[in-house]
Amino acid sequence: MKAIWNDKIVAETNNTIVVEGNHYFPPESIKKEYFSDSSYTTFCPWKGKSSYYNLEVDGKTNESAAWYYPQPKEKASHIKDHVAFWKGVEVSS
Repeated sequence: MKAIWNDKIVAETNNTIVVEGNHYFPPESIKKEYFSDSSYTTFCPWKGKSSYYNLEVDGKTNESAAWYYPQPKEKASHIKDHVAFWKGVEVSS
């Protein structure tokens, strides 16, 4: 699986975990040079509090375009620190 934004591969792996239709990429599969911390957070009743990353590629920023669960609830422990995408990021095989 690949996550692509602004014509760059920002994450790539053969081992995503699919939860609620979203592919969660292992933390080691993201290309950290394109990611910066976002102050945005959300809360899921069964997964817990999510944190977000901004994507920065070739001078363009996609704010809060990726999310992860640094301390998920027990039922979501298998996706701890795995990264999922939205906001125009293409995820495909």
